[in-house]
Amino acid sequence: MENLLNISPGLMIWTLFNFFIVLFIVIKFGVKPIVNGLNSRENSIKDAIEHAEKANSEAQALLKESQEKLRNAQSEMSEIIQKGRVQAEEMLRKAGEDADKVKKQKVEDAVKEIERSKDAAIHELRKEVATLVVGATEKLLDETLDKDKHYKLIESYIEKLPKN
Repeated sequence: MENLLNISPGLMIWTLFNFFIVLFIVIKFGVKPIVNGLNSRENSIKDAIEHAEKANSEAQALLKESQEKLRNAQSEMSEIIQKGRVQAEEMLRKAGEDADKVKKQKVEDAVKEIERSKDAAIHELRKEVATLVVGATEKLLDETLDKDKHYKLIESYIEKLPKN
C-alpha cells in the first residue's frame, strides 16, 4: 500500500506520455468512426421517427376512411332494410289483394254452381211433375194418351209458372 501512495515523477511522465499517445491514436483513428457512427445512428433514429410519424398519419387517415366507410355501410344497410320492409309490406298487401280476388272468384264460382244445380233440380222436378201429371191424367181418364204430345203441353204450362 505504501507503493501506491508514493509518487514517482518518472512514472508520472511515462504515464502522461502513454496517455497522450493513446489519446492521439484515439483522436486520429477513432473519433471519425465514432462520430460517423453516432451521426448515422442519429440519422437512423430521425428516419425511424419520421417513418413512424408518417405511418401514424397514414394509419389515422386509414382509420378515418374506414370509419367513413363503416358509416356509409351502416346507412346503406339501413336503406336496404327499409327497402326490404317496404317490399315485404307491398308483397303482403298484394298477397292479401290476390287472396281477396281468389276468394271472390271462388264465391262467384260457387254461386254459379249453386244456380246450375238449382236450375238442374228445377228442370228435373218439372220433368218429374210432368210425368206424374200425365200419369195422373191417364188414371183419371182411364185411357192412354199420346205421351209425347201431352208431355210437351204440360211442359209449356210448367214453363209459365214462376221460377221460385
